[in-house]
Amino acid sequence: MSSKPTRVYLARLVGLPIFDPQGDQVAKVRDIVVALRTEAHQPRVLGMVAEVFGRRRIFVPMTRVTHIDSGQVYTTGLLNMRRFEQRPSETLVMGQMLDRRVTIKDTGVQGTVYDVAMEQARNRDWVLSKVAVQEPSKGFRRSGQTHTVDWRDLEGLSRREETQGATQLIAALSEMRPADAANVIHDLPRERRSAVVAAMGDERLADVLEELPDEDQVDILEHLDSERAADVLEEMSADDAADLIADLSPETAATLLGLMEPDEAEDVRRLMSYAEHTAGAMMTPEPVILSPDATVADALAHVRNPELTPALAALVYICRQPLETPTGRLLGAAHIQRLLREPPSTLVAAALDESMDPLRPDATIDEVAAHLATYNLVAAPVVDEEGRLLGAVTVDDLLDHMLPDNWRDRAVRPGPIGGGSGR
Repeated sequence: MSSKPTRVYLARLVGLPIFDPQGDQVAKVRDIVVALRTEAHQPRVLGMVAEVFGRRRIFVPMTRVTHIDSGQVYTTGLLNMRRFEQRPSETLVMGQMLDRRVTIKDTGVQGTVYDVAMEQARNRDWVLSKVAVQEPSKGFRRSGQTHTVDWRDLEGLSRREETQGATQLIAALSEMRPADAANVIHDLPRERRSAVVAAMGDERLADVLEELPDEDQVDILEHLDSERAADVLEEMSADDAADLIADLSPETAATLLGLMEPDEAEDVRRLMSYAEHTAGAMMTPEPVILSPDATVADALAHVRNPELTPALAALVYICRQPLETPTGRLLGAAHIQRLLREPPSTLVAAALDESMDPLRPDATIDEVAAHLATYNLVAAPVVDEEGRLLGAVTVDDLLDHMLPDNWRDRAVRPGPIGGGSGR
């Protein structure tokens, strides 16, 4: 290490960028790998599971780590790009250690692990030194008492459990972006993943599902009871829910659509009625839609909705009544960038982009891509033959369908960075 090592809590490392000696980010921390041999031997930290470009997960040995601070990790720059495969003797801190039940030897207090700390030993190896333990909640207290103890003062740290809670892991995942949380869940053992999914709220699970590979989405949904699966689908964006339901068996799909709220199910059915890889199948049926008498202030208030993606928030659509898709006739669309330059009391209808042509629902994926590229758009309206707004295609919708199947698992760079050796 380039400076005196300090105690580092491992759960806080997840998501941090990894830099090479030149200061270029080369990866991101996803988990920590430790060797839990016996209760008598201090656990050794072997390395980090890191994600590189293309979402490939590789192993970064601790011998390659030169410095760790509160916001980043520095390495020698020599990374082996071989995909990480966990060995039977290895334990993942995020995936398997958090929520492990342990007992403090001196007091007999029982609790669950919610973080662990590592320090560098005299021989330069990184070892687990402290364990943060939380007791179960009692009475009306929101959470149980916490303790930070030496590793040797615990029993059960190296014992694997068939049934393991998910409270602490859920707490860690809640602070991550959905895509990062999805990466952690993707790598969990099946039993651990089931416990995490069961403990997650419907809205959070929906956000994470949208970021998981197709086979993970199907596997998770099929292991939920039908009522909860329908609730989760309702929390997903309609286009993502339609794509997921299309991957299920016809019987399961029909059951879940029947359990969903009628309005939500209708949006999904409408999207599923269009041919695959067309504007109709890719579009989002809930863009920002306003009436002709809406002002710039009204438009800006609507696009402040934190649930809108940046692409959906870039345009507002002015339509005749009704204002839910399929709407009355589309009058036009206005760019938020343009509206920011207008007085708040100005009507949005006075600032419409008259050069923007809408797409038809049967437009092919290539036609959609050419349309967005030609007019430098991040979103475009989709209308039927009567000029009614059906939805909007965004650039992120387009990319999801243009990239190869399961692109989240595919590595783009097959070779090593600067050489390096494997484990």
